[in-house]
Amino acid sequence: MTTLISFLGKGIADKTTGYRTATYHFDDSSKRTTPYFGLALADYLRPKRLILVGTAGSMWDVFFEQQDASDDDMLDLLIEAVHESRVDAAMLSIQEERLTKNLGLPVICRLISYARDAAEQTKVLLTLAELVHRGEKVFLDVTHGFRHLPMLALVAARYLAHVKDVKVGGLYYGALEMTPTNGETPVLQLDGMLQMLDWVESLATYNKDGDYGVFAPLLQQDGLPEDKAKQLTRAAYFERSSNPVKARETLGSVFSAIKTHNGPMGALFRDALTERINWFSGLDRAAWELALADAYLERRDYVRAVIYLYESLVTRAVLERKFNPNDFSQRNEAWKDAKQGNNQVKNLEYLRNSLAHGIKSDNAKIKNLVIDENRLAAELKKFRHDLFD
Repeated sequence: MTTLISFLGKGIADKTTGYRTATYHFDDSSKRTTPYFGLALADYLRPKRLILVGTAGSMWDVFFEQQDASDDDMLDLLIEAVHESRVDAAMLSIQEERLTKNLGLPVICRLISYARDAAEQTKVLLTLAELVHRGEKVFLDVTHGFRHLPMLALVAARYLAHVKDVKVGGLYYGALEMTPTNGETPVLQLDGMLQMLDWVESLATYNKDGDYGVFAPLLQQDGLPEDKAKQLTRAAYFERSSNPVKARETLGSVFSAIKTHNGPMGALFRDALTERINWFSGLDRAAWELALADAYLERRDYVRAVIYLYESLVTRAVLERKFNPNDFSQRNEAWKDAKQGNNQVKNLEYLRNSLAHGIKSDNAKIKNLVIDENRLAAELKKFRHDLFD
């Protein structure tokens, strides 16, 4: 199922000539002349449904201006209501059937408010969510709506994608003000704005959970080679499964490609992304693990924070003894020496075991920490300060 949602604005009709027409020029060089861009777009996209949304004063009569209303009382009432901004749902219900027949596809006409405040804007989104089918493909036309509606349409695109699992196929704008003298009106696809929102959303996701694998499909879409994008996904997996050595090795193979990537979106977000994955440039494994512990603690991911804090302390002990940091038995030996007579180091281990393995500690202090987030966060910061600074 594909649906076109088109916003109607308040047009200005000449008493003699009616609404102004324009010849819309699409990317494939096809052209369509009409006073309402939504009709041109419907003919171009061939959706299965057309949803028209507008206010009580929107140009609902634009679809019928070529018809004689003198012998059609209901149409005459609609035209008068448009001029007086008092169109109601009953009037539109009557015209839906006529539009469906005229256009050859199911048409839904729905009144919305002027979206003047948060309450009205929310209601518009809820209305759209009621009208679309879960999982369908949706196109949005923001040409004729009020000037603030394109911003709301961007929010709607993201909202519908999440709450109704729709795929937004495109955001269209017939740029009448860009029409050259006696020329054709260009049709703009504003999909780049949707892609920007994808990146912004992924940055927010990363800031929350640290999974930079969310950037892989976006980078590939932006022109990064597929093999490099897959390496980023692998690196994120290794990092989040407590394997900093493999994560660093994998990041090292893709970092330069990301840093020099010049795709449109990559250029916009490249610096923010490389800054977030630059932990692997630390001098040694202890530094990598400590950087990851800091990052996860900041995100309130206490399990990964305590694991990496613990592992960094172990690695430091291994390196101080000039052991191999990747040898399990040598790590175990170095750790046994490091925690001798150091209660704070032992408590870090107890806390790590309690959080990582779900083991109920016999230590009263640890028991109290794991049931109080504020105390847990404060104690982890204290471990970080006392054992590493």
